[in-house]
Amino acid sequence: MSLPYSNSTSGRSAMDDIRKTIQAFGCSKFAPMEDFAEGKVIIQFEYRGRMVQVEANAKGYAAAWLKENPYSSRMRMSKAEHERRALEKGQIAVWSILRDWIKGQLTAIETGILSFDAAFLGQILLPTGETIYERTTSQGLLPAPENDAKP
Repeated sequence: MSLPYSNSTSGRSAMDDIRKTIQAFGCSKFAPMEDFAEGKVIIQFEYRGRMVQVEANAKGYAAAWLKENPYSSRMRMSKAEHERRALEKGQIAVWSILRDWIKGQLTAIETGILSFDAAFLGQILLPTGETIYERTTSQGLLPAPENDAKP
């Protein structure tokens, strides 16, 4: 099985799709941003006074792609070029991943499966500028996940 989104080509057009989707849903603000140093794509939007921030990391995707497509000396490129290619794939894939995830969450809301707060709880921005997820993590409000490794 290949890594999902490894053949994505839409990249920035996915950003336009996100904007159209959340605008049709009734969101009043939309701000996409890329943090090149961190390799992150960040999307902020507002719905009925709730600010939401969703992030995806292209470097994380690139690492997963490299795991599935390890470098070989038989390739017609250097290891650095192969790693650069992985990051480029990640930069394209994360836009498509965010588009599909946001569309899925909004569809769940529209069909009554989830409330807005339930769908985006971890991504809702607090007045401090941190998300609810970041606050719960920093304050240790949730127990650490159990180790799923088999003995």
